[in-house]
Amino acid sequence: MKRNRRPESRIAGLRPFATNTETRRRYPVPGTVATSACRTFWPTGWPGAAGRTETLHLTRIASVQPRYNLLFRQIERELLPLAAETGMAVIPFNPLAGGLLSGKYRRDDQPTEGRFSAQIGQQFADLYTERYWHTKAFDTIDRLAKIASELAASLATLSVAWVLASPAITSAILGASRPAQLTDTLAAADLDLPDDAKVALDDLTHEYRWGDPAR
Repeated sequence: MKRNRRPESRIAGLRPFATNTETRRRYPVPGTVATSACRTFWPTGWPGAAGRTETLHLTRIASVQPRYNLLFRQIERELLPLAAETGMAVIPFNPLAGGLLSGKYRRDDQPTEGRFSAQIGQQFADLYTERYWHTKAFDTIDRLAKIASELAASLATLSVAWVLASPAITSAILGASRPAQLTDTLAAADLDLPDDAKVALDDLTHEYRWGDPAR
């Protein structure tokens, strides 16, 4: 009998690991699940996760999908070092901070479409506005745009290239509502980010290593 193989079982959200363990136990037969992945994962939970995985003979957590961009660098403090140590793949979402790092928004805008608008649902729009739509973020973006201009790149290309430049990052998840929006983001794969530019970007956004900007 040939079993249907599930290449990856992704565990989403911040549910207690005990609950996620039950999800992973649904496919305990070797060959049924190749790897497990978490969408959001706090490093403090790793010892327990690793211990249960070994004790219960579950498939190991092979990848994590955190939020990561120039305006949110918190995962550099613990998650990225953990991933490097354990060989866990890191595939971040939100590399353009909901589109703010595309450079298309101005601080006085009142968006009628996109993630900062009610088009996607007011609750979701409020979430993204709370995360990113702040004076400090727009001040940072103005300075980032100058670096992008010096490299003859768009802000979107530079932002994604910076994410990919980290040795701990495996790949990045790109979103687009129109094919044309992929032009700049896909160009990041071909942008060889100079070392001095990487250092400048790191220094400029260093405060965002501590999470979301102060309100």
